[in-house]
Amino acid sequence: MREHISASLKEALENGDKRRAATLRLILAAIKDREAAARETGRDGVPDEEVHDFLRRMLAQRQESRRAFEEAGQIDLAQQEEDESDIIREFLPPQMDDDDMRRICAETIEAIDAAGLRDMGRCMAALKERYPGQMDFVQASCLVKDLLRSPVPDQET
Repeated sequence: MREHISASLKEALENGDKRRAATLRLILAAIKDREAAARETGRDGVPDEEVHDFLRRMLAQRQESRRAFEEAGQIDLAQQEEDESDIIREFLPPQMDDDDMRRICAETIEAIDAAGLRDMGRCMAALKERYPGQMDFVQASCLVKDLLRSPVPDQET
């Protein structure tokens, strides 16, 4: 992942894309900081999933800033945040659409024989294990909760 980001930075510098270069430098600096911290604790580097986690946090920060700038009428700054968000998204795995997420949540509930809200934690743990970084788990949690609350049509006799 680091090599891919570095190559993208080099390309941005060659193309004179200052916004992209600055954003990529910020990402690389964050990776470097996390790698240094990992080495201090005896780990060898940072796994891609950890990189994806902090990229998602960076993305959430930019989305919040964009909303604040829009509310304040600072459209140019809001656009900068959106541009940075687009750059960050390039390095994240693609997110599932709503239909796929609903289908997968239903399949997971069935696969682990979840019977009610008490099984919510097991469902979410299974989803996080099977689909790391591929879905919005806050949204998935709401879907699972709704599905677990719904009566199952097969059980009506």
